Amino acid sequence: MNSALQIGVVGCGYWGPNLVRNFDSLPSVNVAAVCDLDLGRLSHVLQRYSGLKGYQNFTDLLQHEALDAVVIATPVASHFKLAQAALYANKHVLLEKPMATSSEECETLIQLARKRGLVLMVGHTYLFSNAIQRVIEIVKSGELGELRYINSQRLSLGLFQKDVNVAWDLAPHDLSIIMAAVDDVPIVVNCQGNANVTPGVEDVVNLSLKFRNQTFATIQNSWLEPRKVRQLTFVGTQRTIIYDDLEPRDKVRIYDVRVDRPPHYDSFGDFQYAYHYGDTYIPRIEQSEPLRNLCENFVSCIQTGSQPLTCGQQGLDVIRVLEAASESLQNSGGAVPFSRRTPSRKTDSDFSVKPSLAGKEPVGAL
Repeated sequence: MNSALQIGVVGCGYWGPNLVRNFDSLPSVNVAAVCDLDLGRLSHVLQRYSGLKGYQNFTDLLQHEALDAVVIATPVASHFKLAQAALYANKHVLLEKPMATSSEECETLIQLARKRGLVLMVGHTYLFSNAIQRVIEIVKSGELGELRYINSQRLSLGLFQKDVNVAWDLAPHDLSIIMAAVDDVPIVVNCQGNANVTPGVEDVVNLSLKFRNQTFATIQNSWLEPRKVRQLTFVGTQRTIIYDDLEPRDKVRIYDVRVDRPPHYDSFGDFQYAYHYGDTYIPRIEQSEPLRNLCENFVSCIQTGSQPLTCGQQGLDVIRVLEAASESLQNSGGAVPFSRRTPSRKTDSDFSVKPSLAGKEPVGAL
C-alpha cells in the first residue's frame, strides 16, 4: 500500500504547474491527478509528469478514491464551489489567494472544514518566505522601536484580471504580511482607485489602513506600472526595515535611521528636528523557495493534525479587509470602520484534524 499523501491539483494555468512541481518534489507526496477545463493546459502538465491522471470535470477528479487532498488554483469566482465540494468529499483543501469572493463564503468553508476535521489552508505564499518571516520577527521583537507606519508597493505591467480588480489580485500578499507583523486587523480602511483599461475593474489602487496604537499602513497596487516593484517598508521610532523582493539575495536591510522631536522649545525658531543616521545592517537569511515551504506546511498539517500558518481565519481576515476596501472605493475613498466579527487567529487554535467523516452530502455537478 502506498503511504504517500495523494494530492490532486485543480487549475493548470499560471500557478497550478508551480504547485504540481513543488508537491511532486516532496518525498511523502504523490501528485495523483490534475484537472483543468482547458484540454491544452491539461495536456501540457500531463506531458511533463508521468503517472498523472487528467480530468476536465472536477466531479470526476473528486471520485478519484485515492485522493487525500485537493489544491485549488483557479479563478477566485470558482474557489467557494470547488472547495465546498472537496470538503464534502472529505478532502483536505489548499486554496490559492484570495480565499473566496466574500466573507460569508469564507466563514462557510471554515465551519465545514472544522466540522469534518479537515485541513483548510490559504495560499498566502509570501508568509512562507524566510525573508518575510525574518522581517515579521524583527518587527515583533521591538528592535524598530514603536512602529510608526508601513508602506507597501506591489506594481507591474499586468497581469490583468477580468473577474477581480487589482486590490483583490495583489493586495492579499501585502495584507497578509502586514497583519501578521502587527498581529492585528485594522480599525479603519480607506481605498481609492481608477479603472483605466477595463471599465469597472480598477487597475490602480491606493489602500490605507489604520491600526490600534496609531500604526498606519499604505498599500499601492498597480497593473499599469512600467517597472516591477515589490517593496515593503516598516518605519519605527528607532530603526527602519526595508524588504525588496526583487533583490536576488539581500532582500532585507535594516537602517539605523530616525527622527527625534525636541521634548520642549520656547519659540518656533528654537524648534528643530534631530536626524540620526547610523549604519545599515543586512541580516543573513537562508535561501529557500517560499512555495515549497508552503507545500511542506500543508502536508505536515495533514499528517500531524496541526493548524496551518495561513489558516482559514487568516484568509477570512484578508477577505474582510478587501470587502471594506471595495466599500470605500464605491464611496470615493471614504473611511470604513473595521472590526473582526469572528474569533481571532489566536483563538482559532481549537482546530484539530480528526478522522475524516463519511461524506453523505452530494458533491453536485461542477
